[in-house]
Amino acid sequence: MLRQNFSSGAPWESVAGYSRAVRVGNIILVAGTTAIDEQGKLVGRGDAYAQTRQIIQIIERTLQKAGASLQHVVRTRMYVVKIDQWEQISRAHSEFFGAIRPAATMVQVSRLIDPEMLVEMEVEAIVDE
Repeated sequence: MLRQNFSSGAPWESVAGYSRAVRVGNIILVAGTTAIDEQGKLVGRGDAYAQTRQIIQIIERTLQKAGASLQHVVRTRMYVVKIDQWEQISRAHSEFFGAIRPAATMVQVSRLIDPEMLVEMEVEAIVDE
């Protein structure tokens, strides 16, 4: 099967050796995504809802580059540093995925790469070939 790597252009992709997304056949895997804007600044400092919305918007653009949409997402994984913010995170998740209803996981982690980051998300999508 043909493998396609998709980059966001972030310099740390080559440093750490990863792709923003990988498509193999009709499966698209999107790497852990945080709420960083095009200028490299964190969106929604201190706001888990705003960070989650930004993350899903980044994921949506990544999926589009790979020939998919949020409608194709079958799994989301959310890594959060404060599990008591689950309602804010879930509200943002539901705004984008409420009708799609992918399998979803949310787990608390001790921290993310930047202490100001509250959420990181990865997704899996399957498209018709």
